[in-house]
Amino acid sequence: MTDNPTPMLSRPYVRMGLLAAAAALATVLVMSLYTSISSRKAEARQTSFKVVDLDEKTVDPAQWGKNFPRQYDAYLRTAEKYGTKYGGAGSEAMPISRLKEDPRLVTMFDGYPFSIDFNQRRGHAYMLEDQLKTRRVTERKQTGSCLHCHASNTVAYREEGLKGGAPGTLDEAFTSPNAQAQLMAGFEAVCKLPYGEAVKALKHPVACIDCHDPKSMALRVTKPGFIRGIEALSKSADPLPHLPSIEKWRKGDRSLPYDANRDASRQEMRSMVCGQCHVEYYCGPKTTLFFPWNNGLKVEQIEATYDAYKFPDGGRFFDWKHARTGAEALKAQHPEFEMWSQGIHARSGVSCADCHMPYKREGAIKITDHQVRSPLLDVTRSCQTCHRFPEVELKARVTAIQDRTKALMDRAEDAIVALIADIEAAKKAGVDEAKLKPVLELQRKAQWRVDFVNAENSMGFHAPQEAARILGEAVDYGRQGQIALRDLGAAKVAKK
Repeated sequence: MTDNPTPMLSRPYVRMGLLAAAAALATVLVMSLYTSISSRKAEARQTSFKVVDLDEKTVDPAQWGKNFPRQYDAYLRTAEKYGTKYGGAGSEAMPISRLKEDPRLVTMFDGYPFSIDFNQRRGHAYMLEDQLKTRRVTERKQTGSCLHCHASNTVAYREEGLKGGAPGTLDEAFTSPNAQAQLMAGFEAVCKLPYGEAVKALKHPVACIDCHDPKSMALRVTKPGFIRGIEALSKSADPLPHLPSIEKWRKGDRSLPYDANRDASRQEMRSMVCGQCHVEYYCGPKTTLFFPWNNGLKVEQIEATYDAYKFPDGGRFFDWKHARTGAEALKAQHPEFEMWSQGIHARSGVSCADCHMPYKREGAIKITDHQVRSPLLDVTRSCQTCHRFPEVELKARVTAIQDRTKALMDRAEDAIVALIADIEAAKKAGVDEAKLKPVLELQRKAQWRVDFVNAENSMGFHAPQEAARILGEAVDYGRQGQIALRDLGAAKVAKK
Protein backbone atom coordinates (compact mmCIF):
# COMPACT_ATOMS: atom_id res chain seq x y z
CA MET A 1 0.00 0.00 0.00
CA THR A 2 1.48 3.36 -1.08
CA ASP A 3 1.15 6.52 1.11
CA ASN A 4 -0.23 9.69 -0.62
CA PRO A 5 2.46 12.47 -0.60
CA THR A 6 1.67 15.67 1.33
CA PRO A 7 0.85 18.60 -1.01
CA MET A 8 3.71 21.07 -1.26
CA LEU A 9 1.75 24.09 0.04
CA SER A 10 0.48 22.06 2.96
CA ARG A 11 3.90 21.32 4.26
CA PRO A 12 4.63 23.36 7.39
CA TYR A 13 8.05 24.59 6.37
CA VAL A 14 6.71 25.79 2.99
CA ARG A 15 3.86 27.69 4.58
CA MET A 16 6.21 29.25 7.09
CA GLY A 17 8.53 30.32 4.28
CA LEU A 18 5.68 31.89 2.31
CA LEU A 19 4.46 33.74 5.35
CA ALA A 20 7.95 35.01 6.04
CA ALA A 21 8.34 36.15 2.43
CA ALA A 22 4.95 37.92 2.49
CA ALA A 23 5.84 39.61 5.77
CA ALA A 24 9.17 40.74 4.36
CA LEU A 25 7.49 42.09 1.23
CA ALA A 26 4.86 43.90 3.30
CA THR A 27 7.59 45.36 5.47
CA VAL A 28 9.47 46.61 2.41
CA LEU A 29 6.29 48.16 1.01
CA VAL A 30 5.41 49.81 4.31
CA MET A 31 8.94 51.12 4.72
CA SER A 32 8.90 52.43 1.13
CA LEU A 33 5.58 54.15 1.79
CA TYR A 34 6.94 55.60 5.02
CA THR A 35 10.06 56.83 3.25
CA SER A 36 7.95 58.40 0.51
CA ILE A 37 5.66 60.11 3.02
CA SER A 38 8.63 61.33 5.08
CA SER A 39 10.39 62.72 2.01
CA ARG A 40 7.17 64.42 0.88
CA LYS A 41 6.69 65.97 4.31
CA ALA A 42 10.28 67.15 4.31
CA GLU A 43 9.80 68.55 0.81
CA ALA A 44 6.64 70.34 1.91
CA ARG A 45 8.57 72.00 4.74
CA GLN A 46 11.24 73.22 2.32
CA THR A 47 9.15 76.06 0.88
CA SER A 48 12.18 78.23 0.19
CA PHE A 49 15.97 78.16 0.05
CA LYS A 50 18.25 80.42 2.04
CA VAL A 51 20.72 81.30 -0.69
CA VAL A 52 20.86 85.09 -0.32
CA ASP A 53 19.89 87.56 2.38
CA LEU A 54 16.89 89.71 1.45
CA ASP A 55 16.23 93.10 2.99
CA GLU A 56 14.32 96.34 2.39
CA LYS A 57 16.84 97.34 -0.29
CA THR A 58 16.53 94.19 -2.42
CA VAL A 59 14.47 95.27 -5.42
CA ASP A 60 15.65 92.90 -8.17
CA PRO A 61 13.20 89.94 -8.39
CA ALA A 62 16.05 87.71 -9.60
CA GLN A 63 17.63 87.95 -6.14
CA TRP A 64 14.38 86.91 -4.50
CA GLY A 65 14.17 84.12 -7.06
CA LYS A 66 17.28 82.49 -5.64
CA ASN A 67 15.36 81.82 -2.43
CA PHE A 68 11.98 81.29 -4.09
CA PRO A 69 12.71 79.70 -7.48
CA ARG A 70 9.20 78.30 -8.03
CA GLN A 71 7.49 81.64 -7.57
CA TYR A 72 10.12 83.46 -9.61
CA ASP A 73 9.78 81.02 -12.48
CA ALA A 74 6.03 81.70 -12.60
CA TYR A 75 6.62 85.46 -12.33
CA LEU A 76 8.86 85.31 -15.41
CA ARG A 77 6.08 83.59 -17.34
CA THR A 78 3.96 86.74 -17.18
CA ALA A 79 5.94 87.61 -20.33
CA GLU A 80 4.35 84.71 -22.22
CA LYS A 81 1.87 85.35 -25.00
CA TYR A 82 -1.75 84.79 -24.07
CA GLY A 83 -5.16 85.99 -25.05
CA THR A 84 -8.88 85.71 -24.36
CA LYS A 85 -11.83 87.09 -26.30
CA TYR A 86 -11.79 90.39 -24.43
CA GLY A 87 -8.25 90.65 -23.12
CA GLY A 88 -4.61 89.86 -23.40
CA ALA A 89 -2.29 91.19 -26.05
CA GLY A 90 0.46 88.62 -26.04
CA SER A 91 4.16 89.40 -26.22
CA GLU A 92 4.48 90.80 -29.70
CA ALA A 93 6.77 93.77 -30.39
CA MET A 94 3.96 96.12 -29.42
CA PRO A 95 0.54 95.41 -27.92
CA ILE A 96 -2.70 95.56 -29.89
CA SER A 97 -4.21 99.03 -30.34
CA ARG A 98 -7.65 99.47 -28.81
CA LEU A 99 -8.12 102.64 -30.85
CA LYS A 100 -7.99 100.60 -34.05
CA GLU A 101 -10.39 98.06 -32.58
CA ASP A 102 -12.81 100.80 -31.52
CA PRO A 103 -12.38 104.16 -33.37
CA ARG A 104 -15.15 105.71 -31.26
CA LEU A 105 -12.60 106.03 -28.46
CA VAL A 106 -10.63 108.54 -30.53
CA THR A 107 -13.69 110.80 -30.55
CA MET A 108 -14.41 110.25 -26.87
CA PHE A 109 -10.83 110.99 -25.77
CA ASP A 110 -10.16 113.82 -28.22
CA GLY A 111 -7.68 116.26 -26.70
CA TYR A 112 -6.33 113.69 -24.21
CA PRO A 113 -3.23 111.49 -24.73
CA PHE A 114 -5.41 108.36 -24.81
CA SER A 115 -6.72 109.55 -28.19
CA ILE A 116 -3.31 108.96 -29.77
CA ASP A 117 -2.33 105.69 -28.10
CA PHE A 118 -4.41 103.19 -26.11
CA ASN A 119 -3.46 99.52 -26.21
CA GLN A 120 -4.59 96.16 -24.91
CA ARG A 121 -2.95 95.14 -21.67
CA ARG A 122 -0.06 92.70 -21.59
CA GLY A 123 1.43 90.68 -18.75
CA HIS A 124 3.00 92.25 -15.66
CA ALA A 125 6.45 91.74 -17.15
CA TYR A 126 5.68 94.51 -19.66
CA MET A 127 4.10 97.14 -17.40
CA LEU A 128 7.15 99.42 -17.32
CA GLU A 129 8.33 98.70 -20.86
CA ASP A 130 4.93 99.41 -22.38
CA GLN A 131 4.64 102.70 -20.52
CA LEU A 132 8.08 103.79 -21.65
CA LYS A 133 7.13 103.12 -25.27
CA THR A 134 3.59 104.46 -25.39
CA ARG A 135 3.09 107.64 -27.39
CA ARG A 136 1.23 109.05 -24.39
CA VAL A 137 4.68 109.33 -22.79
CA THR A 138 7.00 109.79 -25.79
CA GLU A 139 4.86 112.52 -27.41
CA ARG A 140 3.21 114.15 -24.40
CA LYS A 141 4.66 115.60 -21.20
CA GLN A 142 3.99 113.41 -18.18
CA THR A 143 5.02 113.48 -14.53
CA GLY A 144 6.58 110.95 -12.22
CA SER A 145 3.17 110.13 -10.76
CA CYS A 146 2.55 107.89 -13.80
CA LEU A 147 5.14 105.47 -12.42
CA HIS A 148 3.26 104.82 -9.19
CA CYS A 149 1.63 101.70 -10.66
CA HIS A 150 4.04 100.79 -13.45
CA ALA A 151 7.27 100.13 -11.59
CA SER A 152 8.75 98.83 -8.38
CA ASN A 153 9.31 102.14 -6.64
CA THR A 154 9.13 101.53 -2.88
CA VAL A 155 12.90 101.85 -2.41
CA ALA A 156 13.14 104.74 -4.89
CA TYR A 157 10.50 106.67 -2.94
CA ARG A 158 12.31 106.07 0.35
CA GLU A 159 15.64 107.10 -1.14
CA GLU A 160 14.11 110.31 -2.49
CA GLY A 161 12.53 110.95 0.91
CA LEU A 162 15.88 110.59 2.62
CA LYS A 163 17.38 113.08 0.17
CA GLY A 164 14.65 115.49 1.15
CA GLY A 165 15.47 115.23 4.84
CA ALA A 166 13.20 112.41 6.06
CA PRO A 167 14.54 110.68 9.22
CA GLY A 168 16.08 107.22 9.52
CA THR A 169 17.75 104.83 7.08
CA LEU A 170 16.72 102.34 4.41
CA ASP A 171 17.53 99.49 6.79
CA GLU A 172 14.55 100.28 8.98
CA ALA A 173 11.46 98.08 8.64
CA PHE A 174 8.94 99.33 6.11
CA THR A 175 6.16 99.76 8.66
CA SER A 176 8.31 101.82 11.05
CA PRO A 177 7.42 105.51 11.47
CA ASN A 178 10.71 106.62 9.90
CA ALA A 179 10.27 104.38 6.85
CA GLN A 180 6.73 105.64 6.35
CA ALA A 181 7.93 109.25 6.58
CA GLN A 182 10.59 108.47 3.96
CA LEU A 183 8.04 106.80 1.70
CA MET A 184 5.50 109.61 1.75
CA ALA A 185 8.05 112.39 1.38
CA GLY A 186 9.68 110.64 -1.55
CA PHE A 187 6.31 109.91 -3.15
CA GLU A 188 5.38 113.59 -3.02
CA ALA A 189 8.72 114.57 -4.53
CA VAL A 190 8.74 111.98 -7.34
CA CYS A 191 5.18 112.85 -8.40
CA LYS A 192 6.37 116.39 -9.14
CA LEU A 193 9.32 115.33 -11.29
CA PRO A 194 9.15 115.14 -15.08
CA TYR A 195 8.59 111.54 -16.17
CA GLY A 196 11.98 111.26 -17.90
CA GLU A 197 13.80 112.26 -14.73
CA ALA A 198 11.71 110.16 -12.36
CA VAL A 199 12.11 106.95 -14.37
CA LYS A 200 15.92 107.04 -14.16
CA ALA A 201 15.80 105.60 -10.65
CA LEU A 202 13.58 102.67 -11.67
CA LYS A 203 14.61 99.44 -13.37
CA HIS A 204 11.92 96.86 -12.70
CA PRO A 205 8.18 96.43 -13.18
CA VAL A 206 6.18 95.23 -10.18
CA ALA A 207 8.53 93.21 -7.99
CA CYS A 208 8.46 90.93 -4.96
CA ILE A 209 9.28 93.74 -2.53
CA ASP A 210 6.12 95.62 -3.52
CA CYS A 211 3.89 92.91 -2.01
CA HIS A 212 6.07 90.93 0.42
CA ASP A 213 8.02 91.61 3.58
CA PRO A 214 11.60 90.49 2.79
CA LYS A 215 12.06 88.85 6.18
CA SER A 216 8.73 87.14 6.86
CA MET A 217 7.33 87.02 3.29
CA ALA A 218 4.02 88.26 4.73
CA LEU A 219 1.83 90.14 2.30
CA ARG A 220 1.90 93.91 2.64
CA VAL A 221 0.86 97.04 0.78
CA THR A 222 3.60 99.52 -0.11
CA LYS A 223 2.11 101.95 -2.65
CA PRO A 224 1.51 105.35 -1.01
CA GLY A 225 -1.62 106.00 -3.07
CA PHE A 226 -3.27 102.86 -1.73
CA ILE A 227 -2.13 103.43 1.84
CA ARG A 228 -3.73 106.87 1.82
CA GLY A 229 -6.72 105.76 -0.22
CA ILE A 230 -7.71 102.82 1.97
CA GLU A 231 -7.45 105.05 5.05
CA ALA A 232 -9.79 107.57 3.42
CA LEU A 233 -12.17 104.75 2.44
CA SER A 234 -12.26 103.46 6.00
CA LYS A 235 -13.53 106.86 7.16
CA SER A 236 -16.35 106.91 4.60
CA ALA A 237 -19.91 105.83 5.31
CA ASP A 238 -19.92 103.30 2.46
CA PRO A 239 -20.74 99.76 3.73
CA LEU A 240 -17.82 97.43 3.02
CA PRO A 241 -18.90 93.89 3.95
CA HIS A 242 -16.20 92.40 1.74
CA LEU A 243 -13.51 94.16 3.80
CA PRO A 244 -14.37 93.00 7.35
CA SER A 245 -11.26 94.50 8.92
CA ILE A 246 -12.48 97.98 7.98
CA GLU A 247 -15.94 97.27 9.40
CA LYS A 248 -14.26 96.04 12.59
CA TRP A 249 -12.07 99.16 12.77
CA ARG A 250 -15.15 101.38 12.34
CA LYS A 251 -16.74 99.77 15.40
CA GLY A 252 -13.64 100.40 17.52
CA ASP A 253 -12.44 103.58 19.18
CA ARG A 254 -10.57 104.74 16.05
CA SER A 255 -7.72 105.98 18.20
CA LEU A 256 -5.36 104.95 15.40
CA PRO A 257 -6.09 105.38 11.69
CA TYR A 258 -6.91 102.25 9.72
CA ASP A 259 -3.71 100.55 8.57
CA ALA A 260 -4.05 97.63 6.15
CA ASN A 261 -0.61 96.30 7.09
CA ARG A 262 -1.70 96.08 10.71
CA ASP A 263 -5.45 95.48 10.54
CA ALA A 264 -6.25 93.51 7.37
CA SER A 265 -6.48 89.71 7.29
CA ARG A 266 -4.30 87.66 4.98
CA GLN A 267 -7.29 86.92 2.74
CA GLU A 268 -8.06 90.62 2.46
CA MET A 269 -4.42 91.29 1.64
CA ARG A 270 -4.69 88.83 -1.26
CA SER A 271 -6.88 91.48 -2.89
CA MET A 272 -5.38 94.63 -1.42
CA VAL A 273 -1.94 93.97 -2.89
CA CYS A 274 -3.64 93.92 -6.30
CA GLY A 275 -5.70 96.98 -5.41
CA GLN A 276 -2.48 98.98 -5.10
CA CYS A 277 -2.46 99.38 -8.88
CA HIS A 278 -5.64 97.93 -10.40
CA VAL A 279 -7.68 100.93 -9.35
CA GLU A 280 -8.98 104.34 -10.35
CA TYR A 281 -6.77 107.29 -9.41
CA TYR A 282 -5.71 110.77 -10.48
CA CYS A 283 -2.13 110.95 -11.77
CA GLY A 284 -2.00 114.27 -13.61
CA PRO A 285 0.31 117.25 -13.18
CA LYS A 286 -1.92 119.47 -11.04
CA THR A 287 -1.57 117.64 -7.72
CA THR A 288 -0.10 114.54 -6.11
CA LEU A 289 -1.58 111.23 -7.21
CA PHE A 290 -4.55 110.17 -5.09
CA PHE A 291 -7.25 107.49 -4.94
CA PRO A 292 -10.74 109.08 -4.92
CA TRP A 293 -12.26 106.84 -2.26
CA ASN A 294 -13.44 109.45 0.26
CA ASN A 295 -17.12 108.62 -0.37
CA GLY A 296 -16.84 104.96 -1.38
CA LEU A 297 -15.95 102.72 -4.30
CA LYS A 298 -19.00 103.02 -6.56
CA VAL A 299 -18.79 105.01 -9.79
CA GLU A 300 -21.10 107.78 -8.57
CA GLN A 301 -19.30 108.00 -5.20
CA ILE A 302 -15.96 108.48 -6.94
CA GLU A 303 -17.61 111.03 -9.22
CA ALA A 304 -18.88 112.89 -6.15
CA THR A 305 -15.35 112.97 -4.72
CA TYR A 306 -14.03 114.45 -7.94
CA ASP A 307 -16.89 116.96 -8.15
CA ALA A 308 -16.14 118.22 -4.64
CA TYR A 309 -12.37 118.31 -5.12
CA LYS A 310 -10.54 121.54 -5.86
CA PHE A 311 -7.06 121.68 -7.34
CA PRO A 312 -4.44 123.68 -5.40
CA ASP A 313 -5.12 126.63 -7.72
CA GLY A 314 -8.78 126.55 -6.67
CA GLY A 315 -9.98 125.19 -9.98
CA ARG A 316 -12.55 122.46 -10.47
CA PHE A 317 -11.37 118.89 -10.88
CA PHE A 318 -11.22 117.45 -14.39
CA ASP A 319 -8.71 115.40 -16.36
CA TRP A 320 -8.91 117.40 -19.58
CA LYS A 321 -11.10 119.66 -21.68
CA HIS A 322 -12.63 117.77 -24.55
CA ALA A 323 -11.14 119.15 -27.76
CA ARG A 324 -14.41 119.11 -29.71
CA THR A 325 -16.92 120.19 -27.10
CA GLY A 326 -14.98 121.87 -24.30
CA ALA A 327 -16.51 119.57 -21.68
CA GLU A 328 -14.41 119.20 -18.53
CA ALA A 329 -14.13 115.44 -18.80
CA LEU A 330 -13.01 112.65 -16.48
CA LYS A 331 -10.75 109.76 -17.55
CA ALA A 332 -11.01 106.42 -15.76
CA GLN A 333 -7.84 104.39 -15.30
CA HIS A 334 -8.35 100.68 -14.56
CA PRO A 335 -10.86 100.31 -11.69
CA GLU A 336 -10.77 96.53 -11.23
CA PHE A 337 -10.63 96.74 -7.42
CA GLU A 338 -13.63 99.04 -7.34
CA MET A 339 -15.69 96.91 -9.73
CA TRP A 340 -14.74 93.65 -7.99
CA SER A 341 -15.90 95.24 -4.73
CA GLN A 342 -19.46 95.43 -6.12
CA GLY A 343 -19.60 91.80 -7.26
CA ILE A 344 -20.64 88.45 -5.81
CA HIS A 345 -17.09 87.11 -5.59
CA ALA A 346 -16.02 89.91 -3.25
CA ARG A 347 -19.12 89.41 -1.11
CA SER A 348 -18.34 85.68 -0.95
CA GLY A 349 -14.82 86.29 0.35
CA VAL A 350 -13.08 85.39 -2.90
CA SER A 351 -9.89 87.39 -3.38
CA CYS A 352 -8.21 88.54 -6.57
CA ALA A 353 -5.41 86.01 -6.03
CA ASP A 354 -7.87 83.10 -5.65
CA CYS A 355 -8.80 83.48 -9.32
CA HIS A 356 -5.83 85.21 -10.96
CA MET A 357 -3.08 83.54 -8.88
CA PRO A 358 -4.67 80.23 -7.80
CA TYR A 359 -2.94 77.76 -5.54
CA LYS A 360 -1.04 74.96 -7.23
CA ARG A 361 1.06 71.99 -6.17
CA GLU A 362 4.60 71.31 -7.25
CA GLY A 363 5.52 67.98 -5.75
CA ALA A 364 4.46 68.16 -2.11
CA ILE A 365 4.53 71.94 -1.97
CA LYS A 366 1.42 74.11 -2.24
CA ILE A 367 2.21 77.57 -3.56
CA THR A 368 0.44 80.56 -5.09
CA ASP A 369 0.89 80.69 -8.85
CA HIS A 370 2.74 83.94 -9.61
CA GLN A 371 1.96 83.80 -13.31
CA VAL A 372 -0.77 86.40 -12.92
CA ARG A 373 -3.29 86.00 -15.77
CA SER A 374 -6.91 85.49 -16.75
CA PRO A 375 -8.73 82.71 -14.86
CA LEU A 376 -10.08 81.55 -18.23
CA LEU A 377 -6.62 80.18 -19.01
CA ASP A 378 -6.73 77.82 -16.03
CA VAL A 379 -10.37 77.10 -15.23
CA THR A 380 -9.56 73.92 -13.30
CA ARG A 381 -7.62 75.67 -10.55
CA SER A 382 -9.20 79.13 -10.79
CA CYS A 383 -12.89 78.28 -11.04
CA GLN A 384 -13.65 74.60 -10.50
CA THR A 385 -12.38 74.53 -6.93
CA CYS A 386 -15.71 76.23 -6.10
CA HIS A 387 -17.90 75.80 -9.17
CA ARG A 388 -18.41 72.08 -9.84
CA PHE A 389 -19.46 72.40 -13.46
CA PRO A 390 -17.79 71.39 -16.72
CA GLU A 391 -15.17 73.80 -18.05
CA VAL A 392 -17.15 74.34 -21.25
CA GLU A 393 -20.19 75.48 -19.27
CA LEU A 394 -18.18 77.84 -17.05
CA LYS A 395 -16.50 79.47 -20.03
CA ALA A 396 -19.86 79.82 -21.75
CA ARG A 397 -21.23 81.67 -18.70
CA VAL A 398 -18.31 84.08 -18.73
CA THR A 399 -18.68 84.67 -22.47
CA ALA A 400 -22.39 85.38 -22.09
CA ILE A 401 -21.74 87.99 -19.38
CA GLN A 402 -18.96 89.65 -21.35
CA ASP A 403 -20.86 89.62 -24.65
CA ARG A 404 -23.85 91.30 -23.00
CA THR A 405 -21.62 93.90 -21.37
CA LYS A 406 -19.91 94.61 -24.69
CA ALA A 407 -23.29 95.06 -26.42
CA LEU A 408 -24.38 97.55 -23.73
CA MET A 409 -21.06 99.35 -23.93
CA ASP A 410 -21.41 99.70 -27.71
CA ARG A 411 -24.79 101.38 -27.21
CA ALA A 412 -23.36 103.68 -24.58
CA GLU A 413 -20.42 104.68 -26.77
CA ASP A 414 -22.78 105.29 -29.69
CA ALA A 415 -24.86 107.60 -27.50
CA ILE A 416 -21.82 109.59 -26.38
CA VAL A 417 -20.33 109.91 -29.86
CA ALA A 418 -23.73 111.10 -31.12
CA LEU A 419 -23.94 113.64 -28.29
CA ILE A 420 -20.45 114.93 -29.07
CA ALA A 421 -21.41 115.37 -32.72
CA ASP A 422 -24.57 117.24 -31.75
CA ILE A 423 -22.68 119.54 -29.38
CA GLU A 424 -20.14 120.27 -32.10
CA ALA A 425 -22.93 121.17 -34.50
CA ALA A 426 -24.60 123.39 -31.91
CA LYS A 427 -21.37 125.26 -31.20
CA LYS A 428 -20.77 125.82 -34.89
CA ALA A 429 -24.34 127.07 -35.23
CA GLY A 430 -23.68 129.69 -32.56
CA VAL A 431 -25.69 128.32 -29.64
CA ASP A 432 -24.84 130.31 -26.51
CA GLU A 433 -22.07 128.70 -24.41
CA ALA A 434 -23.94 129.30 -21.18
CA LYS A 435 -26.91 127.34 -22.47
CA LEU A 436 -24.62 124.48 -23.47
CA LYS A 437 -23.13 124.14 -19.97
CA PRO A 438 -25.77 121.69 -18.64
CA VAL A 439 -25.31 119.59 -21.78
CA LEU A 440 -21.55 119.48 -21.25
CA GLU A 441 -22.20 118.26 -17.70
CA LEU A 442 -24.28 115.43 -19.13
CA GLN A 443 -21.40 114.56 -21.47
CA ARG A 444 -19.06 114.46 -18.46
CA LYS A 445 -21.39 112.10 -16.60
CA ALA A 446 -22.06 109.83 -19.58
CA GLN A 447 -18.45 109.60 -20.68
CA TRP A 448 -17.20 108.93 -17.14
CA ARG A 449 -19.53 105.97 -16.79
CA VAL A 450 -18.85 104.26 -20.09
CA ASP A 451 -15.11 104.77 -19.62
CA PHE A 452 -15.32 103.28 -16.11
CA VAL A 453 -16.49 99.99 -17.66
CA ASN A 454 -14.32 100.26 -20.76
CA ALA A 455 -11.11 100.83 -18.78
CA GLU A 456 -11.92 98.06 -16.27
CA ASN A 457 -10.26 94.87 -17.44
CA SER A 458 -12.99 92.25 -17.00
CA MET A 459 -15.58 93.36 -19.57
CA GLY A 460 -18.16 93.40 -16.80
CA PHE A 461 -17.42 89.99 -15.30
CA HIS A 462 -16.22 91.28 -11.93
CA ALA A 463 -19.70 92.71 -11.27
CA PRO A 464 -22.15 92.07 -14.15
CA GLN A 465 -25.17 93.82 -12.64
CA GLU A 466 -23.10 96.83 -11.61
CA ALA A 467 -21.56 97.12 -15.07
CA ALA A 468 -25.04 96.97 -16.65
CA ARG A 469 -26.32 99.64 -14.24
CA ILE A 470 -23.41 101.95 -15.04
CA LEU A 471 -23.77 101.52 -18.79
CA GLY A 472 -27.51 102.05 -18.57
CA GLU A 473 -26.87 105.38 -16.86
CA ALA A 474 -24.28 106.26 -19.52
CA VAL A 475 -26.82 105.71 -22.30
CA ASP A 476 -29.41 107.71 -20.36
CA TYR A 477 -27.13 110.70 -19.73
CA GLY A 478 -25.97 110.69 -23.34
CA ARG A 479 -29.49 110.72 -24.71
CA GLN A 480 -30.57 113.28 -22.08
CA GLY A 481 -27.89 115.55 -23.52
CA GLN A 482 -29.27 115.16 -27.02
CA ILE A 483 -32.81 115.87 -25.80
CA ALA A 484 -31.57 118.96 -23.96
CA LEU A 485 -29.99 120.21 -27.19
CA ARG A 486 -33.24 119.62 -29.01
CA ASP A 487 -35.13 121.56 -26.36
CA LEU A 488 -32.67 124.43 -26.85
CA GLY A 489 -33.56 124.40 -30.50
CA ALA A 490 -29.98 123.44 -31.30
CA ALA A 491 -30.98 120.73 -33.73
CA LYS A 492 -33.03 123.17 -35.79
CA VAL A 493 -30.31 125.79 -35.71
CA ALA A 494 -27.69 123.24 -36.78
CA LYS A 495 -29.78 122.14 -39.77
CA LYS A 496 -30.00 125.70 -41.06
